[in-house]
Amino acid sequence: MKEIMLKNVVGSFAEDKDLAREIRTKEIVPALDAGEEVTLDFVDVDAATQSFIHALISDIIRKRGIESLDSIYFKNCNTVVKKIISIVTDYMQESA
Repeated sequence: MKEIMLKNVVGSFAEDKDLAREIRTKEIVPALDAGEEVTLDFVDVDAATQSFIHALISDIIRKRGIESLDSIYFKNCNTVVKKIISIVTDYMQESA
């Protein structure tokens, strides 16, 4: 399993969608391609923007289907981050 400690990369406020895209393309997608599960650890990340989460996971869902989330785990998310992840995943399910 690949674990990505987001605080080390994005700081306490995850807002940079270009950085999210880089995490997706350089870390998440290669791990999924190798058959690994991925844990996105949000410990000490106080908030995330919808555009950050969208850039982080929506392309994966679009290309691999919503079941791709069965291999991606969201760890140590506070209420704010959970809500944003929920908004993005709900939107992606509706648009599928």
